[in-house]
Amino acid sequence: MFSAEAAAAATEGAKNLTPPPPEGVAKPVNPKLESIANSIAGLNLLEVSELSALLKSKLNLPETSFVPQMAMGPARPAAAAEEEEEAAPKKVQTSFKVKLVKFDEKQKVALIKEVKNLLEGMNLVQAKKFVESAPTVVKDDIPKDEAEKLKEALTKAGAVVEIE
Repeated sequence: MFSAEAAAAATEGAKNLTPPPPEGVAKPVNPKLESIANSIAGLNLLEVSELSALLKSKLNLPETSFVPQMAMGPARPAAAAEEEEEAAPKKVQTSFKVKLVKFDEKQKVALIKEVKNLLEGMNLVQAKKFVESAPTVVKDDIPKDEAEKLKEALTKAGAVVEIE
């Protein structure tokens, strides 16, 4: 399948390869690269600048200044920033406030009784004063389902209720 010449070329190519060093052991430095690094380290700033220009021209690299992106932040147009803000998920409201806005005078007694039953520790006199002080907050910082139930009960008793 393989010719003798191909096998000999493969064997000779394998002789030039060096196996990688084991883990935890420092990789030996290429003497050619070490020589170049030592030469560059011995240059002053003016010579480094000239070397940089020479390498850019020989390697056909674009003329750009090096500015770390972390310091300035990524450059992007304002429109992209606005789109990103719109794409960000909206905060979901988890706590609600039930507010008694007004009530029907004809159903005032029924509403007072309902408020007394719904709000713990309130007697009839306190419930009457509470209802008459509308608009007022009935309950604050409650979950949505509880707010909906409270609104439904107060609405049946003749109140106009808002959930915020």
